[in-house]
Amino acid sequence: MDVININRVTPFITVDGSEIRELLAHRNSCIQKQSLAEARLPVGGSTTPHYHEVTEEIYYILVGTGVMTIDGEQRDVQPGDAIAIPPKCVHTILNTGTEEMKFLCCCAPCYEHEDTILVENQS
Repeated sequence: MDVININRVTPFITVDGSEIRELLAHRNSCIQKQSLAEARLPVGGSTTPHYHEVTEEIYYILVGTGVMTIDGEQRDVQPGDAIAIPPKCVHTILNTGTEEMKFLCCCAPCYEHEDTILVENQS
């Protein structure tokens, strides 16, 4: 049985610039086809616009407020919001709140740096 406590996970910075704590993935558990991580963004921080060739993602907002952009469409997001991010869709999230933003990232297949393609800022 794999039980991972977030307080024992070493954070790392992803290609898009977010701080991640990978909770379950093939690197640390029996999970092989998906991954679960907690991401954090400082006040005013955002991820670099990017997409994934094969990975689909779900973001679930735990703490903080922000703006989610997917393929140019923007939506305000807050705790309790679940966001579907299909493969090949350029996306970024901006922390517009007054506290560190925390959200869960579920990836299928598992998150890999090599599947993250950065793009120019799309204004």
